[in-house]
Amino acid sequence: MQTGRAKNPLLPRLCVSALSGGGGKTLLALGLARAFTGRGLVVRPFKKGPDYIDAAWLELAAGQPVSNLDPFFLPPWRLRALFVHAMRAADEDCLGLVEGNRGLYDGLDSAGSCSTAALARALDCPVLLSVNCSKMTRTAAALVRGITAFEPGLDFCGVVFNRTGSARHASALRRAIEEYTDLPVLGALPRLSENPLPERHMGIASWGPVLSDAAETVLERLAAFVRENVDADAVLAAARSAPPMEKTAPFWPEEDSEICVNSPHITTSGALQPLLRIGYVRDSALWFYYRENLEALAREGAELTRLSLLDEAPWPEIDGLYLGGGFPEDCAKALSASAHVALLRRLADRGLPIYAECGGFMLLSRGIRRGDEFWPMSGVFPVTTRFCDKPQGLGYVEGAVVAENPYFPVGLGLRGHEFHYSRCEWEGETPVCALKLTRGKGMREGMDALAHNNVWAAYTHIFAPAAPCWARNFVKAARRFRMEQNSA
Repeated sequence: MQTGRAKNPLLPRLCVSALSGGGGKTLLALGLARAFTGRGLVVRPFKKGPDYIDAAWLELAAGQPVSNLDPFFLPPWRLRALFVHAMRAADEDCLGLVEGNRGLYDGLDSAGSCSTAALARALDCPVLLSVNCSKMTRTAAALVRGITAFEPGLDFCGVVFNRTGSARHASALRRAIEEYTDLPVLGALPRLSENPLPERHMGIASWGPVLSDAAETVLERLAAFVRENVDADAVLAAARSAPPMEKTAPFWPEEDSEICVNSPHITTSGALQPLLRIGYVRDSALWFYYRENLEALAREGAELTRLSLLDEAPWPEIDGLYLGGGFPEDCAKALSASAHVALLRRLADRGLPIYAECGGFMLLSRGIRRGDEFWPMSGVFPVTTRFCDKPQGLGYVEGAVVAENPYFPVGLGLRGHEFHYSRCEWEGETPVCALKLTRGKGMREGMDALAHNNVWAAYTHIFAPAAPCWARNFVKAARRFRMEQNSA
């Protein structure tokens, strides 16, 4: 079997987790990433998925591409292969920093499947616990003792207190942990007067693909905060104590092919001559893309071209279009006036392959309604999307493809996830949906994905390595479209 080998087979790595969501792991992970980067270390960030927003902050904090690691989509051996693949792509030896999600043992069921703990075991990754110690002392030791003994196969390397009230409070916590557990205390983060990472309806706040103008200031503050209150040398030593991970199966076929995975606009290298151009919109409205989805398209021979709906620059000729997710409701007025949005209907009518996820689907509707305001969109499908105050679909999705389309064969079992605050309001007869869900909400009554001509539009986000036919079929559809246009 062909093997992938990292430049440093020891692969220093660390997983930052917590007892629950809101336990301070994001603040700690971002602070560590920026602090270590400031010391000249190369930090390769990872986020326990599914996630786009925290992942974008991690990428900015480390200055390195981020990958999502999700046990729902990949078995343990492929998680290891993806980890090694991403670490190999760095220009030099680096530290792998994994931020977990929710509580350490929280998963899909009472067995904790697909939890952060499951991911840490798959990677043989030391776990650093962030513990919200607000209004507790000795109880913190009971919690830490319980969580470290709860499941076998995990390597706990230390605990960092979060939201301590005073030096006296931190000292009492430290004494309790040292007396009742074997876990070293590696830091104590004082309670902040205000949250430097304001919350939004799907995680920490975000303002498009470059985040906010203040993001750099926030990250530098977090780095200083961590440097002052965490034993960074001990944390780094714990990461370097991880066991070797010398050999894995290749994550992609032909693992050694020269793909420019570090380019911010992923393209194939000069060794591969792409024949097709697939555009993907990445701007303040749409920017939810898994890096591996774009890489999968590039590996199938597509030249990827970054586009925007929010500027007036003309688009080049394209053979396919990928509309990812995002927050189009925040830019609805500008999108409604965009000539590019109006163009989507003409492109769909011409037969251009268009693959749209969540926010991208909203652009293909008749319009976006928010409160009493309505902004017309492209009108490819006879549906209006209404933005709501509460989630309309949130979590993992499973289903089967039940209608013909260019991207997935009928009968294929498909896994994905959905995060949407909008719901569908149908006008006239409800169109046939192409994805029948056994898990998740979708568009209506357990159905998702409108498919017409060469367009697929769904609330479901996919992770391409878990649906390998998607990229191949997308590129095939683009090739057919190119041939049809050339022969017309």
